[in-house]
Amino acid sequence: MDTILIITILVVIFALAFDFINGFHDTANSIATSVSTRALPPRVAVLLAAVMNFLGAITFVGVAKAIAKDIVDPFALNTTPDDTTGTIVILAALISAITWNLLTWYFGIPSSSSHTLIGSIAGAAIAAAGFGILNYSGFSSILIGLVLSPFLALAVGFIIMSLFKVIFKNLNLYRTNRGFRTFQIFTAAIQSFTHGTNDAQKAMGIITMALIASGLQTDDSVQDWVRIACAIAMGLGTSIGGYKIIKTVGGKIMKIRPVNGAAADLSSAAIIFGATLIHLPVSTTHVISSAIMGVGSAQRVKGVKWGVARKIVLTWLITMPISAIMAAIIYFILNIFF
Repeated sequence: MDTILIITILVVIFALAFDFINGFHDTANSIATSVSTRALPPRVAVLLAAVMNFLGAITFVGVAKAIAKDIVDPFALNTTPDDTTGTIVILAALISAITWNLLTWYFGIPSSSSHTLIGSIAGAAIAAAGFGILNYSGFSSILIGLVLSPFLALAVGFIIMSLFKVIFKNLNLYRTNRGFRTFQIFTAAIQSFTHGTNDAQKAMGIITMALIASGLQTDDSVQDWVRIACAIAMGLGTSIGGYKIIKTVGGKIMKIRPVNGAAADLSSAAIIFGATLIHLPVSTTHVISSAIMGVGSAQRVKGVKWGVARKIVLTWLITMPISAIMAAIIYFILNIFF
């Protein structure tokens, strides 16, 4: 078995591992509000999220194609058919992204799997071939989407919660809470589905990128076995759950009532699904946390625990550069062995 094939197999294994970890790392984001308001028991919420993540993952491929070719041109990574540069770049990026995801999961910090993966790909590619290897038009589009989506989620969350306050102001609080708690079962399902349509696509894009770099594929189409394998990996990962991050997202940003949770779920689902439709990878972590902040601001600005929010934002800011540096170091280490 030649070196390129060995590395490609490792890439597939690590990509599925990343999707699995992404499942339990980001599961909390899609079900945190429904668990915190007791709309769903944690076990039921996690199972619902697993099923809907799987369905979302096998439905779309646009984000996968963006990951495969918009950050770095996979056809430009290798100079000869026997060159292993491209596959080593991708393997280094995956190891870096998995390491950061596990660290932030361990400490219960809702960091972005999207930021760490994109930063890792860029860092490893730059280490291999310099800054000229980046596809600046595609890379800038992805960065703009990552930056703007949390602000849009915050604004939409504020607007939807403001509308709810006007529409339901004369209703009995107990009945309203009970109705919204039931409605949250639906919003949690939609939230999980949209998570699958965007986040699971990233591992599909990585595997596609590796297949192109290794010469096993000549276009950016996502093969059926890749879609199914990634969907299963994310669904299995989701079934484990991420209860540490549920605690942060679902309770530490603000005290969430059923109406707040429903508004936050609808807001973030709309932003994530909109990004999927235009083939942009976004951070589901950023979007959901920002939607909760927007909802909280509409309810009562002082009710949002901005200290926790600042900690989350700081993690957002440092994730990409740290991941890029880690990936570059890992790339140089892997070069010693391959």
